[in-house]
Amino acid sequence: MDQNELLKAQEKGLIEIADREIAEDEEIYGDDEIIQLVSFMIDDVEYGIDILSVHEILRIPSLTRLPNTPEFIKGVINLRGNVIPVVDARIRFGFPVAAETDLTRIIVIQTGEKKIGLMVDNVHQVVRIPERNVDEPSKMIEGVSEEFIYGIGRLSDRLIVILNLDNIVFLDEELKDIE
Repeated sequence: MDQNELLKAQEKGLIEIADREIAEDEEIYGDDEIIQLVSFMIDDVEYGIDILSVHEILRIPSLTRLPNTPEFIKGVINLRGNVIPVVDARIRFGFPVAAETDLTRIIVIQTGEKKIGLMVDNVHQVVRIPERNVDEPSKMIEGVSEEFIYGIGRLSDRLIVILNLDNIVFLDEELKDIE
């Protein structure tokens, strides 16, 4: 599903939207910047990525495994003539490997000039959060690596870990090791 289809699905109610949860916040915060995220689950943790970075959400297609790649690179897919690496978010974030289910999806995202697929347990919903409700991870927990985390979003009684997409595939140090 591409970004336009995602927004149409949102309008038709096919994807749950957390707008009602922030309606009161919008009244309180007035003109604060609102960020829209596509949220997804890995185990019991909810993560979010900027909706403008999302190109498509796919069911799991056949993957081509590549030799000598990091364990978190599940392989590559052919998406309309483009070869796109697929990162298993569970492995990349240090979670145990789990079997794919009917809910497992690949979120095709744009990071820098690259498109990558991010394999997740379940795409959850489109979420809107006032920028004021996003805290830097270092303010919440000491020692939390900012290499993957942009911030922690507060939405009613939920916390959403907002990802920094720039480092999902490789960190600068890993790039130096590969080159």
